[in-house]
Amino acid sequence: MINCAIAGLGRWGRALVEAISDEPRLRIARAIEPDTSARGFCAEHGLDLTDSFETALADPAIDAVLLATPHSLHKAQVIAAANAGKQVFCEKPLALRQADAAAMFAACRTAGVVLAVGHNRRFWPSMRALRGLVAAGELGSILHVEGHNSNENSQSITAGWRLSPEESPGGGLTGAGLHVLDGFVSLLGPARQVYGRLTSREAGPPPLDTAMLAIDFVNGVSGTLATVRATPFYWRVHVFGTKGSAEVLDEVTMVLRKSGETPATTTYPAVDTLAAELSAFADAVEGKQPFPVPEADVLATLAAFEAALASMQSGQPVNCQVSCHG
Repeated sequence: MINCAIAGLGRWGRALVEAISDEPRLRIARAIEPDTSARGFCAEHGLDLTDSFETALADPAIDAVLLATPHSLHKAQVIAAANAGKQVFCEKPLALRQADAAAMFAACRTAGVVLAVGHNRRFWPSMRALRGLVAAGELGSILHVEGHNSNENSQSITAGWRLSPEESPGGGLTGAGLHVLDGFVSLLGPARQVYGRLTSREAGPPPLDTAMLAIDFVNGVSGTLATVRATPFYWRVHVFGTKGSAEVLDEVTMVLRKSGETPATTTYPAVDTLAAELSAFADAVEGKQPFPVPEADVLATLAAFEAALASMQSGQPVNCQVSCHG
């Protein structure tokens, strides 16, 4: 049994608590949350509640920490957990700067503990199938990729870190677009150059803005990405190759198109992606297999993200740093 403490009991932290009930190897024993409104939730789930991260790290009965806190806290929390010998699962974004993420991975590597980053959409059955198609060469030589992720979050969130330009720069790029960037990297590898634009209609709240990226990948593939914070949820990742194209439209749906053939739509069995990523974390802690979001991919995604933000400021294409290549 891997005994865990969870830091952060907002919407996503509570979702992780609910999901972990399906993984018998993991048990959340303690919650770290300064907001006393979490008392009822903790009582319902049998969690000891504290507002002290340090107290949880000092508890020898705690083997791992799950972080569902704002990303600005991640670096200090991850490094402190590593220094205390605790395994770490951290929600995305791990950081907004590649250098900060690299420091966290280095601390965990030195301490001999796992650092798993919760990019849960990697576990979507449709995205797994898309990676398999690309890796198997079924689409031929990949030429281009298009992606979109919008989630309407800004309509319901009118305050807090998610609307802060410092905490969530680039409009919807931090909260939603990073999922697509991670998906792109998992399919195609690191980006070489990014040209980004942020168009703001109203500052809000809720803010009305759109973010768009044009991306050149190291392997020669081109890509485009868009995200809108104030429109209903929409997801699309579409890979175009010389032998066909494949388009993922949600967690379970993929459309395959090949010349001279009727488009084929496949619906995959649904899975609980939060439970799946927590099971993968348990596998990594037990040494069965590495967590399926490699450090090199996390750093490459953040390198592209940093380049996008810099491009939005300068109005010019920006090269990714060399270290984004892994």
